[in-house]
Amino acid sequence: MVGTRAVRLCVMIGMCLVGHLTYGQEAKQVEKSSSEVTAGEDPYLWLEDVGGERSLAWVRAHNRVTQERLESHPEFDRLRTALLEVLESDDRIPMVSKRGEFYYNFWRDRQHIRGIWRRTTLESYRQENPRWDVLLDVDALSQQENESWVWDGASILRPSYDRALVELSRGGADANVTREFDLNQRTFVEDGFYRPEAKGGMDWIDRDTVFIYTDFGEGTLTSSGYPRIVKRWRRGTPLEEAEVIYEGQVDDMYISAYHDDSPGYERDFVRRAIAFYNDELYLLDRDGELTKIDVPNSASKRVVREHLFVELREPWEIAGRVYTAGSLLVIGFHEFMKGQREFAVLFEPTERTSLASFSPTRNYVLINAMEDVKNRIYVASREESGWELTRLDGAPGIGTVSVSAVDADESDAYWMTVTDFLTPTTLYLGEVGGQPEPLKQLPHMFNSAGLQVSQHFATSADGTQVPYFLVGPKDLKLDGENPTLLYGYGGFEIALTPTYSATVGRAWLEKGGVYVVANIRGGGEYGPRWHQAALKRNRLRAYEDFAAVAEDLIRRGVTSPRRLGIQGGSNGGLLVGNMVTKYPHLFAAAVCQVPLLDMRRYHLLLAGASWMAEYGNPDVPEEWEFIRTYSPYHQVRPDAKYPAVLFLTSTRDDRVHPGHARKMMALMESQGHDVLYYENIEGGHGGAADNRQRAYMLALAFTFLYEHLFDPAP
Repeated sequence: MVGTRAVRLCVMIGMCLVGHLTYGQEAKQVEKSSSEVTAGEDPYLWLEDVGGERSLAWVRAHNRVTQERLESHPEFDRLRTALLEVLESDDRIPMVSKRGEFYYNFWRDRQHIRGIWRRTTLESYRQENPRWDVLLDVDALSQQENESWVWDGASILRPSYDRALVELSRGGADANVTREFDLNQRTFVEDGFYRPEAKGGMDWIDRDTVFIYTDFGEGTLTSSGYPRIVKRWRRGTPLEEAEVIYEGQVDDMYISAYHDDSPGYERDFVRRAIAFYNDELYLLDRDGELTKIDVPNSASKRVVREHLFVELREPWEIAGRVYTAGSLLVIGFHEFMKGQREFAVLFEPTERTSLASFSPTRNYVLINAMEDVKNRIYVASREESGWELTRLDGAPGIGTVSVSAVDADESDAYWMTVTDFLTPTTLYLGEVGGQPEPLKQLPHMFNSAGLQVSQHFATSADGTQVPYFLVGPKDLKLDGENPTLLYGYGGFEIALTPTYSATVGRAWLEKGGVYVVANIRGGGEYGPRWHQAALKRNRLRAYEDFAAVAEDLIRRGVTSPRRLGIQGGSNGGLLVGNMVTKYPHLFAAAVCQVPLLDMRRYHLLLAGASWMAEYGNPDVPEEWEFIRTYSPYHQVRPDAKYPAVLFLTSTRDDRVHPGHARKMMALMESQGHDVLYYENIEGGHGGAADNRQRAYMLALAFTFLYEHLFDPAP
């Protein structure tokens, strides 16, 4: 989607003894800004020094303990090898994106640990073994420049398609560099466009002009650490002389701009992201004047060719009509800018349905709806009587299905992928009005014989029915003895749908484990209402939902507390932290990855300030009153019996600060709880910078779960 690179902040995204504050002492701290917390109040504050000598010595010492323990497990080496085999398999589908006449792909395997950027033709791509033209070898570049470069994407200049803005990060961090690349010469352009390392980006306007939003020096970043100013920069001129196009507020989240290069509809836009699901979109004219696209800030706004699409997150009353939250509206963009407000409704949700996504093609709009977390694909066509919806020919009735236009400016072709927990992903190429053609299929990468997928509903504390998927043997014995891994996220309107995961299959299902995915509130499984039901002071609902799923698994005899483990990362790490501290009796083991855990200081660390619309502001006394109820770092007690916990994080994560996991580990360790810790020195928010690191960290996690769930102490 045009411009999405500007707000690449998805938080999948999937975290007492000395210094312990009692409940009463916590209450006394409410009036004090969390930025004023002292080492006396938080004895582990020093662990927030990411690269400090003392902090890293602590990290290395704890890494050694974890490595010695888990690497000595008889399953570890076999597991790591099996997982690396999956991650580096040449049998994976090389997903592509079309730019001009070529189809581009970024690929990692055992020969290309850092990866290669390459392209091919459609004729070649249809073959079992396409002929790839390698444009950039990131391994060779890293060796040549003595940097741990990680690929972060590329934007190709249209219509010549001979130049690209390539983004690379050191060690997988969010902060990256942008460098101009010559696709014909296969080299970076000497004295070309270059953006130094920072959080931000660039976007082509034309061959000699770009938008740039980055760290321009003191006072040019938001409190979240993202760009506050966007400029227009012309080739051959100093960056400091670039023209300021827009300047946001310090408390904004992210300011960016992008150029719509659709032939005949070339336009420039500025986006002011105030918070998640709170942004303003402006049309920038040739004279530098900005005109706001006058729709609600909470709505998603997208201009594609002649149309303006609006995805509502709240009810909207306009022109004498009330449109329902979760609806997808469309109107002519030119007509809208002239004052017209009569929208057509392409999708309207029900109690059991929501909009998963939409993708315009040249003449149609592909609508991906979810019905109880199952995808249904429709085609919206514009007729004389208005827009009409029909089912997409050839779209399957089961499985997780995604569709996207191949090139919305040129054709009605679309990509379609189909998968579920046990069915390897298949990639189709279709044309609206015809049958989709299967192009590539992932082979079975784990033994799924005898397994089945079922959907169930648990009843949460307030009576809400919470869906969850269970993957396990068809003849599952309901005796409470099945090692079970329960996974969740529950935030930022991100939906968890059935997906083929060869790593979960190899590491967990083949060993006889049961795998469960909980679709708790806070996510997007039922659209904006499902997300909004667990915001801020209602956050505990997400954790009540997750506990309800765990209790349902235990009640039904699928598993028991001594056989039940949980896993989650990022916002899901916050989920795991709360389950450990609030519902310890339900679980035997927990894997807590790149987590948020100290909710008193989260907004002061790295990108944390950008999440206050989700969690609240700890510096506001009445908000800290409810935030502290789901701040795991403030809920740990020395006399509690917690499940065993493995914390996994990354030094180079510049989105969720590694101090969260470090401090929680130090606090729980000081109280004598059963905890382990591993911090990857590279990896960014994903935790790993390459497949070998990823396989290693996955092996640590699953080995830890083996220890506690397959052979637990009686």
